[in-house]
Amino acid sequence: MIEGVRLKRLTKHCDDRGFFAELVRDDEPELLTRFGQASWSMSYQGVIKAFHYHEKQDDLWFFPSGNAQVVLYDLGEDPSTHGETDVYYLGEENPVMLLIPKGVARGYRVLGQKPATIIYFTTESYNRDHPDENQSAGTIL
Repeated sequence: MIEGVRLKRLTKHCDDRGFFAELVRDDEPELLTRFGQASWSMSYQGVIKAFHYHEKQDDLWFFPSGNAQVVLYDLGEDPSTHGETDVYYLGEENPVMLLIPKGVARGYRVLGQKPATIIYFTTESYNRDHPDENQSAGTIL
């Protein structure tokens, strides 16, 4: 596993009305050292969200509906995992939270016959004037 990447298995509390699950709590500093923003996005079946990485923020991803293949590539300076690739399958079939630290490139592909929804939390708010969004195919490939 790439240095700094964390996986949190979710616990569903089910009853005859449905279920409840906690995603992230303020007493879990191993997931988010700081809270910046929560975002919600949907991608249609077959869509691929290309690699990008952040220099300042960590992301915590959760796919509550649909399914996705998530690929991570370590661009960081830790020689033990630099250049390593991890692949995760997330979504309603595998409800987990995935922490992606800064310096790790990420992208995903929607699997199956329906759209995938992602809810993600970041340690920094999006800055429209100076976005922390980096794409460099030459660096990643």
